[in-house]
Amino acid sequence: MLKVLCRLACLLLLLPAAEPTVAQGDSRPNIVVVLADDLETGTLPLFPNISRHLVDQGASFDRFFVTNSWCCPSRASILRSQHVHSHGVLTNTAPEGGFDRFHALGLERSTLGTWMRQAGYRTGLMGKFLNHYPGEAADEAYVPPGWDEWDVPVRKLYEEYGYRLNENGVPRDYGWQEEDYLSDVLARKAHDFITGSRQPFFLYLAPIGPHNPANPAHRHAHAFPLAMAPRTPSFNQTDVSGEPYWLRNRPALAMDAEADVDEHYRRRLRAMLGVDDLVGSVVSALRETGELDDTYIFFTSDNGFHLGTHRLKQGKTTPFEEAIKIPLVVRGPGVAAGSTITHMGATIDLAPTVAELGGATVPAFAEGRSLVPLLRGRPPSEWREHVLVEFTRPANRSSAAQTPVPAYQALRTGQHTYVRYETGERQLYDLNADPYQLTNLAATADPALVARLDRQLTAMAACSGANCRQADRLG
Repeated sequence: MLKVLCRLACLLLLLPAAEPTVAQGDSRPNIVVVLADDLETGTLPLFPNISRHLVDQGASFDRFFVTNSWCCPSRASILRSQHVHSHGVLTNTAPEGGFDRFHALGLERSTLGTWMRQAGYRTGLMGKFLNHYPGEAADEAYVPPGWDEWDVPVRKLYEEYGYRLNENGVPRDYGWQEEDYLSDVLARKAHDFITGSRQPFFLYLAPIGPHNPANPAHRHAHAFPLAMAPRTPSFNQTDVSGEPYWLRNRPALAMDAEADVDEHYRRRLRAMLGVDDLVGSVVSALRETGELDDTYIFFTSDNGFHLGTHRLKQGKTTPFEEAIKIPLVVRGPGVAAGSTITHMGATIDLAPTVAELGGATVPAFAEGRSLVPLLRGRPPSEWREHVLVEFTRPANRSSAAQTPVPAYQALRTGQHTYVRYETGERQLYDLNADPYQLTNLAATADPALVARLDRQLTAMAACSGANCRQADRLG
């Protein structure tokens, strides 16, 4: 009898996984997530579709943060609702990061895509997946589990022209004509996906803009001719004497460097106009199908970006607000138009939020909180009080050259940013008194405050699964 049961068990393991069932007349909402690449806060008013269709019609979070201010670790956190120390995708490149690491760890077997597909949603991922996909781990036709529609660049994705796209397992080359511009191609594919869906759908749209080299569509090549990067108090920071060595050692930007920053800013705005058109196309497709009022649209970024701030001509990976704070706008059923949400949120919250809206099951390893109560104007009595940001310096020499920043762990609370570097150096900023982070208080602050923040940071850096939703409230 035991042998028979074993044979039956083996046969069951060989059977294909059951397809998710879809109820007749399924009334669950559609969900679209638009993830820009390297978009800082503060520029959304410059983009008409994002402003009119999302900001004016939805809720804007004014304190939303990343788990890591670098593309691949941040995107892994979004897909799995885990901090970087939990998912283990530490950098953008192999061996400790990139798609190769995500694939080698088997993380793609359980992502937001697989959760939503198992819940009966039609799923699509269009645009950037993870850095260096498909890398050495897979071929150009490889499609990870969980996605019914897959349109992801496998070569030259950042150029937005002259790239190769994996279209549902079939690589296709695109050229340099206006219609080949990647954001426009994604817009057409998103339109077809939306209008062709006969069940609730989850669409993860990840355009390239405004990531370097920030190539705009031909029609946008001369937009924003007079725009200049914002001259905030942190722009080309005057006094860095109290900062860690990596910043203290940086010279002030010369006038020609400031001019380069302005030109880069203009290019980024032009590239974002393609993303703005993509948003407009998505809204038009939803209106065309009568689904707009039954769809949640999220707009956010994988990290922020420096443009002359803190003496950084450009870049990310730092624990400063410019790199870790990102926009999040959400419109959809029950979301108050033109509202602002002041509760703190993080990118690990996106997957649990989408899952709750779609009735999907969130695995026990998830570490974020669902934002649904905040979106519906019913914030819970207890909410997170701080966010963990982690950065690991890459071993890959060419990747390491992109950032001067040592590895660190950082805690962003409602009032403070506290940073521990692997060098032993510290940063502490009182954001109420010093919102631009110009005065490092680590050496002069009340030792009891420093000890408390250090204790909270240690707890967050060691948390796992549901425990993170306790550690993020520790006093």
